[in-house]
Amino acid sequence: MLNFHRGNLKALALLISLAFLPAFAGSANAGTGAVHMVVSRVGFILGGGGGSGTLRFNGHRYSLHVSGVSFGATIGVSRTEYNGRALHLKTASDIAGTYTALGGGAALAAGAGAVILQNGKGVVLELTGAKVGFEASLAISGLVISLR
Repeated sequence: MLNFHRGNLKALALLISLAFLPAFAGSANAGTGAVHMVVSRVGFILGGGGGSGTLRFNGHRYSLHVSGVSFGATIGVSRTEYNGRALHLKTASDIAGTYTALGGGAALAAGAGAVILQNGKGVVLELTGAKVGFEASLAISGLVISLR
């Protein structure tokens, strides 16, 4: 089982995001928003989950609905509270869409994870979170976010 210190996760997320920075250099007119989400997951090989969250962007707060599925070696039941940022937003509605990422993480009783996701509009979510429950995964994940 992997158990990371929160500071290490933020550093890892920053390093990963810097690796992808050249791919997003054309987003000069885009902004950054703060994201908070709570997602519950359950799975054995094929996992599913859902939750809710908020986006804070340009002085406004937007409610989010989160649903998703992951394919690969996933087992367990967990609840994760994610915090992070949404990059390359031109409008708040840009956050809506299907996100994909290659990621992995594990939690037993309590743990943490970091993930970077991107949707078809070029919005990148950099998220770190604390997990409660038991879940081990190494999967390609899909996540759908919509504005409420």
